Amino acid sequence: MTGLPVLISIPHGGTEVPEELEGRLCITPRAQFDDSDPFTKEIYDISGSAKHVIVAPIARAYVDQNRARTRMPPDDPDGLIKSATCYNEPIYVKGMEPDPRLEEVLIRRYYTTYHDRIARACKDGGVVLGLDCHSMAASAPSIAPDAAVAGQEVGHRPLFCLSNLDGKTCPTDWLERLADSISESFMIDRGEILLNRPFKGGHITESFGYRPLPWIQIEMNRSLYLDERWFDADSLKIDRGRLAELNGMFKDALEWFFAH
Repeated sequence: MTGLPVLISIPHGGTEVPEELEGRLCITPRAQFDDSDPFTKEIYDISGSAKHVIVAPIARAYVDQNRARTRMPPDDPDGLIKSATCYNEPIYVKGMEPDPRLEEVLIRRYYTTYHDRIARACKDGGVVLGLDCHSMAASAPSIAPDAAVAGQEVGHRPLFCLSNLDGKTCPTDWLERLADSISESFMIDRGEILLNRPFKGGHITESFGYRPLPWIQIEMNRSLYLDERWFDADSLKIDRGRLAELNGMFKDALEWFFAH
């Protein structure tokens, strides 16, 4: 049964490496992990309940679905095709970075197809809301919009950030209602959920907001699952029970949202 009239995009939940990049990479598994939205597929994928769930299989370090086509290296190292991770870790062996021809192959095969899937799902008359779902590091990397607080202790970022580009991609009362539903379902203080801070919404939310659906970007603080209670930082292994718990809370939050 797909009872919730929602389209869920999980653009940074993948871990796969494009086959076209074989022999070019120097990125470590830990650097790829840190640059991704780890375990967001497991948290946000409620395929049994939502009308559409679209997940990008390729890791963000190689193709970033939430960047505009104009954002490319060398002008933007953290663009659609990256030259370094968000923590300035190298991705490619020096001199083996993708050339323009290979960049176009990666974009066509992994980026354009993802956005085309979203566009097709937006035409489903049974969908009334799009959600672009992410995680955020507990402390900001140097390139983040709130980089001034980089290095502070866990908790200085909110537990959730919900964004609608300051009202441009969905009604603000919807954003408030979703914040209330997350507060209820995740049993967290409403003050731990900020609107349009530190993120206002990325490329996917901007591109598809009101075209034709309202869209909201969700950022969950990784402290909710990459804490030592559930996660071993050395092995990168996690308590799968915690991920299942968060997945259930997310589904409950959306049920509460559509019921109110």
